[in-house]
Formats: sequence, C-alpha cells, structure tokens
Amino acid sequence: MIDKAILGGDVYLDGTFQKTNIYIVGEKIFAISKEFLPAKETIDAKNLQIIPGLIDPHVHFDLDLGFARSVDNFENGSMIAALGGVTTIVDFLDPVDNEIDLEKAFRRRLFEAEDSKIDYKFHATIKEPRCELNRFVEKMLDLGINTLKCFTTYSESGRKISDEAILELLKLSQKYKFMLLVHAEKDSEIQLNSNWTFRDLPKSRPARAEIEEALELAGFVQQVGGYLYLVHVSSGDTIEQLKIDYFDLLNRHLFLESCPQYFLFNDSMCQSDHGYLYTMAPPLRSERERVWLNENIDFIQCIGTDHCAFTKDEKQHELLYEIPLGVGGIEHSFDVMYHKFKEKIIDKMTRNVALLHRLETRKGRIKVGLDADLFFYDPKPMTIQDDHSFSNYTIYQGCLSSGQVVSTLLRGEFVVRDRVFMSTYGKYLKAGED
Repeated sequence: MIDKAILGGDVYLDGTFQKTNIYIVGEKIFAISKEFLPAKETIDAKNLQIIPGLIDPHVHFDLDLGFARSVDNFENGSMIAALGGVTTIVDFLDPVDNEIDLEKAFRRRLFEAEDSKIDYKFHATIKEPRCELNRFVEKMLDLGINTLKCFTTYSESGRKISDEAILELLKLSQKYKFMLLVHAEKDSEIQLNSNWTFRDLPKSRPARAEIEEALELAGFVQQVGGYLYLVHVSSGDTIEQLKIDYFDLLNRHLFLESCPQYFLFNDSMCQSDHGYLYTMAPPLRSERERVWLNENIDFIQCIGTDHCAFTKDEKQHELLYEIPLGVGGIEHSFDVMYHKFKEKIIDKMTRNVALLHRLETRKGRIKVGLDADLFFYDPKPMTIQDDHSFSNYTIYQGCLSSGQVVSTLLRGEFVVRDRVFMSTYGKYLKAGED
C-alpha cells in the first residue's frame, strides 16, 4: 500500500508548478497523479508549493582553521539545513597530498558526519601533490567521490597548488570523468598586511584576483580539455570576461557556482561598524559587480552557500588577520534567492547540482523512482528575523523572503514537520549510486 499521499499542492515539475498529488512508498516517489489514491497517511498540501529537496554543494561544517573552528557541526548544521529545505549537503575532506592520506581524511570525515540528519556527500581536496596523480584520482573514485577541489591561493597555509598540477588534473578529469573544483584567486594579487582591519578585506582580495585566475584556468581547459567548476564566483566581471573569451566552454566544460551573499550585498557592508560580520573569502564586491552578477544569473549553474559560520565573539576583531573568514546562510539560502529570482533559481539548487555532482539517479527532481526528498513552502511574503545556527547571528536578518519552509521530507520521512524538527538520520551518498 502507498505510505504517504501529498494532496493538492502546487508541485514543481521540470520548470513549472502544477497542481497534482505525490504518492510515496518507502523512500521513493511512487506516483505523481491528479488521481486520488488511498494511502496510510494523507497530507493536505493545499496552498503550499512542493519543491524538490535542495542540494547544497558547498558547506563547511565543523571546519578547523587552526585558530578557530566553524560552529555548526554535522548534527546542528544538518538540522538548520533541513529548516531551509535542504535534504543533501556536500562537504569537504581536509586537503592532502597523497592517496594514503586521502583515505585517512575520508574515514575521519565520515566519522564526523555520522550525526548528520540529512544525506551527505564529500568533495576530496588536494594540495600540491606528492604522489602520482592518477593513483590519487583512482583512490578518490573508489571512495565514491567524483569531485576534487584545489586552491590557487592560500600559499601561506600550504594549500596552494601549482599550475602544472592543475593541468594534469584537468587531463585526468577528461579521462576519468570527474569534476575539478577550484577556488580561483590569483595568489600574487592577494595582499596580507598585519595592520589591515576588516574594512580592508575587499582590497586585500580584489576582484581582479578572481577575474585573472578564472580566465587563466579557462585557458587551461581550452588547452587540455577536462571539466572545471569554479566555486563561489563573487564578481559579475568574472562572468562577463568568461563570456567574451570562453563562451563555448560555459556549461560544457566550464561550470560556475555562486552564493547568495554575493547577489544580495556589496562591499559597503565591510565599512560599517559591524563589518567584521560580513568577512568571507572571496569578499563582497562593488555594487557594479554585484549588479552584473545578478544580471548573469543564467550563466551560473549551481548555487551553494559556502556555509562556514562563526560566532559574533569570534568575528568581533578589528584586525583582519584575527578574524575567521566565513559566514552562515544555509537556513535562508532558498528564501532570499527565491525572492530575488523566482522559479528560475530552483533548478540551480536542485537538478543542476544533482547532475554536476553525480546524484541525478536519486536526487534533484520530483520524479517517480527518485528519493522522496521535497519540502513544503508557504508562499506568504515575510521578513527574515531569526536563524538557528550556533553562530547566534545571520547576515540575512531583515532580508525579504517570498515565504517560509513549513516541512521537509527526506527519503519519505519528515525531517521537519510544521517547523518542528523530527528524528531522522542521513546517509553517505556515493557518486552515481542508485
């Protein structure tokens, strides 16, 4: 017999909302039909929108920076994610330089993620390699990971990778069909001055650092092939230049991710007395660059949050080098982006993420046979007032929202019901696994 019948909702199906019913058996969507079918439990979804569970491809739960640790662990972080309609997260392994340490990093992160209340996947992270890269990639794929992140900056902490290694990894991404994720900032353009304050962050990490590095990386793809995914693109200028020089690569071999904060705020936030609360890397950009980013939303495939939350006390320093860079946002990412872009944002937080991160056989759409991951959205405009992160603040307080997540289903069971968290458990997801 059918376990759950969700009746009368406006269901998002492949680009449009349709009034229909959803029927669930076990963890999967069994049927989508306007016909009434009997079920053990019926759920009235009248006046609610039913949207596929969000997949956040960029989170940092329980991240150790050495002098600070992000405050939302997998348990609390996954709970606030579910309150925002997120049913799957992709976090990162610690940077390593060989395949033996890669497996150790994987086992360590797998243990840390055991308390997640929603499903989770990992990106591997590599620093300058001290091994044969094909062995590293083969080990990564054996662990069920198909995305590999590297940095073109942070030489001061040993995370920067060489151009030669990036070129080799791009070749391997073509051969093994994995995605190379890059934090793109030109290291030589980053200025670290111990006397600078939080107000100096935008000039410490200028937009040209991202633009120049993104163009150089795109040139590498044109030269050797492969699959490149630029994380947290912050500047509209970056996209404008990529369109001019590498248009044919976009959405074929070159994919762009951005984050809500770059669409909503500009670098003037860093100049306020509380500007330390808006410190992140890359930093907020000029108003012109923010506007251009909004105008180029169609060239961005995925929206992640780069959720990396710290408390007010941890952030409240005058000198920039004393401040942990990062902000929270996973609970309200859909609220603010849906308000700004309406239906066109949904696929960028669901279907596109599933396709690029090899989750499409289970996640990303409301479709028969896929996991019953979805959320109920009450489309009544409101202003964001609170947040459940351990960070005790949100940069989105006072922002407008087109509604609120009421309930969230993960694999057919309620994670959140009527804004109350229910007892659930998450699963580790391997790339491409049914």
